[in-house]
Amino acid sequence: MSRRGAAAATLALFGAGGPAPVAVQRIAGVDEAGRGPLAGPVAVAAVVFNPARPRINGLDDSKQLTAARRDQLYDRIIDRALAFHVVLVDAPTVDRLNIYQATLQGMREVVAAVAHVADLARIDGNVVPKGLVLPGEALIGGDAIDRAIMAASILAKVSRDRYMQQVHAQYPHFGFDQHKGYGTPAHLAALREHGPCVEHRRSFAPVRECLAVPVAVPVEMALAL
Repeated sequence: MSRRGAAAATLALFGAGGPAPVAVQRIAGVDEAGRGPLAGPVAVAAVVFNPARPRINGLDDSKQLTAARRDQLYDRIIDRALAFHVVLVDAPTVDRLNIYQATLQGMREVVAAVAHVADLARIDGNVVPKGLVLPGEALIGGDAIDRAIMAASILAKVSRDRYMQQVHAQYPHFGFDQHKGYGTPAHLAALREHGPCVEHRRSFAPVRECLAVPVAVPVEMALAL
């Protein structure tokens, strides 16, 4: 079954055999970016659109868009959204909570930030975090069919990529501007050579295996030595 078909089936399942659906006007779409990388934060975003305003053309799952197109849509989403919020959950928090719980914590934070204008939180995936301040539902494949989730995926991805560009300026030898912290061969080679920096997730096995290597320092500190 395609992702769109699976998502539609999930929506149908939520409505099957239950009470009459409540008319929900404002949906907080929630998605994340960066659960898999070895370094950097996991980004979580929530977006609420005003149903009375025209739709943004070209929305899609952020992974299906070019970086240039994501940047264009980012600005349009910020302009059109009734409310939005992005949280970057840093690497130390990921290590302390684990990546799954850190992502759920980010989801709770972004939903709380837009709850004043939303009736329901719709989460991409198959889990609704406990402790949401709004009623919530999970939507498998939501980033392929729900416009608010698509927008959240774009805000999360662009925000995280821009953060990793900043990190690259501090640690240029890792090449964060290219791989954004994912475990590419070039990143793994740099990790083995230089050891982890403060942005690396020490709870992830490839990073943990390199902890014996001296910790990398920002380039400005290295130049001062």
